[in-house]
Amino acid sequence: MGAGAQALLALFPIALGGVLLVGFRVPAKHAMPAAYVAAASVAIFAWEMSVSRVAAASIQGLFLTFDLLFIIFGAILLLHTLERSGGVAAIRKSFNGISDDRRVQVVIVAWLFGSFIEGAAGFGTPAAVAAPLLVALGFPAAAAVMLGMMIQSTAVTFGAVGTPVLVGIQGGLGGEAFAAALAGANMTMVDYLHAVTAKVVLLHATAGFLMPVWMVIMLTRFFGANRSWSEGLSILPFALLGGLAFVVPYVFFGTFLGPEFPSLLGAPVGLLIVVTVARRGWLLPKDHWDFPERSMWNAEWVSGLEDELANVPEGRGISAASAWAPYALLGGLLVLTRLPQLPVGEWLRLVSVSWQNILGSGITATTTPLYLPGFVLLVVVLITALLHRMNGPALGEAFRSSTKVLIGAGVVLVFTVPMVRVYINSDVNGAGLLSMPLAMAEWVASNVGAVWPFFAPMTGALGAFIAGSNTVSNLMFSAFQFGVAEKLAMSTVMIVALQAVGAAAGNMVAIHNVVAASATVGLLGKEGETLRKTILPTVYYLLVVGLLGLLAVHVIGVADPAGL
Repeated sequence: MGAGAQALLALFPIALGGVLLVGFRVPAKHAMPAAYVAAASVAIFAWEMSVSRVAAASIQGLFLTFDLLFIIFGAILLLHTLERSGGVAAIRKSFNGISDDRRVQVVIVAWLFGSFIEGAAGFGTPAAVAAPLLVALGFPAAAAVMLGMMIQSTAVTFGAVGTPVLVGIQGGLGGEAFAAALAGANMTMVDYLHAVTAKVVLLHATAGFLMPVWMVIMLTRFFGANRSWSEGLSILPFALLGGLAFVVPYVFFGTFLGPEFPSLLGAPVGLLIVVTVARRGWLLPKDHWDFPERSMWNAEWVSGLEDELANVPEGRGISAASAWAPYALLGGLLVLTRLPQLPVGEWLRLVSVSWQNILGSGITATTTPLYLPGFVLLVVVLITALLHRMNGPALGEAFRSSTKVLIGAGVVLVFTVPMVRVYINSDVNGAGLLSMPLAMAEWVASNVGAVWPFFAPMTGALGAFIAGSNTVSNLMFSAFQFGVAEKLAMSTVMIVALQAVGAAAGNMVAIHNVVAASATVGLLGKEGETLRKTILPTVYYLLVVGLLGLLAVHVIGVADPAGL
């Protein structure tokens, strides 16, 4: 089977899911089972994977599905707990104290607070936390999901305290050949990862400082009474400040401290700057923007959660500080459990559930439930109940209402994530072929030659689209990107950096990410509508980064350290 046929067959299940979701507006609960069946069929009949290996890969996917659903449940439960304690009403009131302009709230809550949560936890947590919080502030559910997906861009390469670099790139580049190349250049793996990080922060900063502008103009265009781009542009100075306040410290921390810190520390620095400016009214336009009257909202925008939260009473005297304390505590605990210098994360990972060598396939599935952000969210819920002096029945009602949301999300994710694992585990097959993702990438590389830097981030985005994870995309494609760079005599550091940045951008259109975000606000079944919107900033990001890659390789002449 030729390379073109391999690439076409490998692409077919993904294309089927995309066409059904975006083209025919089929709900994900129907589209993704079809895509899974297509992927399993291609794997068995074209790649000649054994049925037992396909089943084992699917079981591995179910372990990951549990992890995702646990995070979703924790995020929903925290929101419903705050709803019943009076915290939601107090949070809404506190934001009106800074600004009740929705564009300002987007920059502060979605862009900066969401980026901090990404830096601390990663793995889709920002959308799961920020989307319901935005609905609590009065945003339509569809707008909250769109913004929640867009959070997952600039901050993502350094999400979960640098996991996509420290685990994804490092794990993807392992092997004797790479170790020999490092030794020849008198470099360690840490040195190489720092070199990649220094390139990544510059690429992300150049494209990412405009993401708050994209968020605001898409909000006013798709969810405003006038459907206007210009109403978003009228807050351009403030939105640009929001972008720069994050990416400038982000570049500094990435260049001098390493991959653990750009998002984790850059976002809080930006948040402090932007909140201070907003409170003083600096850089804010004279016009004020809000959504149209609730009665004028399109039925496609809403899930029912908006009315539920809008009718929350003014509360039981919960102060703004007490209302925000759970989210501050969430951020603090996520950092505490993920800093490698502290033993807390290691202790939590001691509790694990594992299935070794599933069905004799060599595939292993493991979950560490106490280390997941979902567990941290549950701890925060219990502390919140005590802090807000909630009674047992109120907390029980929050728990019951949260469990109902999981059913719809579970139906989709039990097909989507196993499909991803079938793709990734197709490297062992009877046909002697590369894995399905690498077959697609190999065909692209062999047909583009010198312009590969333009397509390198798109390959990273493809991996993230499939897997919903920058880390997994880097694991799948880092070695491939390094090899292509060597063959084309290009900087391997730059090409691997382009992979990492593209994989971050691909999270904005990752199917199971949008399902997870939609589940937290009760908007399942409308995933295609979100993807049709978030494809716009994704294309922007990939075009800018791809052009930067061409400029760096062919004009500036970026080179690797001697010996690489």
